[in-house]
Amino acid sequence: MQAANEVLPAGTWPEASATDHITLDYNERHRRRYRYVAQKGTEFLLDLARATVLNHGDGLKLEDGTIVKVEAAEEALTEIRASSTRELIRLAWHIGNRHLPAQLDADRILIREDHVITDMLRRLGAEVRQISAPFTPESGAYANAHAHEQHGFVFLSAGSHER
Repeated sequence: MQAANEVLPAGTWPEASATDHITLDYNERHRRRYRYVAQKGTEFLLDLARATVLNHGDGLKLEDGTIVKVEAAEEALTEIRASSTRELIRLAWHIGNRHLPAQLDADRILIREDHVITDMLRRLGAEVRQISAPFTPESGAYANAHAHEQHGFVFLSAGSHER
């Protein structure tokens, strides 16, 4: 069985060159090592140095050079909207206070279906509806702790005096 040791980020490789594709939900796309069988029967072992979130459109390069395209599966989600940005931020705080994975967009928040949380959000004034869509929640503050620069911010190690 071949191994996939390299992730080609979406948009950096010609998708037409993929020999197979695999559709995965969020949990299935957040792995380090796992055996997969793609839609056309390509069997491979994902074998990465660290757990990684595979994004829609990423390519998994196999040892023989072939590429398997990753597609994000639709999942049962709750879409949360509010009457104002301030209210949406307040709702985001309540969701974060419960440590729930959430996908943050400019005008909405997506979470996995949870009737208890949905009832709470309605009581807080949220507009909620059930949808089916790919789910890619925020990865968290420590997800890329090995990285030194993200989104234009430079993170300094302890003891550094650079500004």
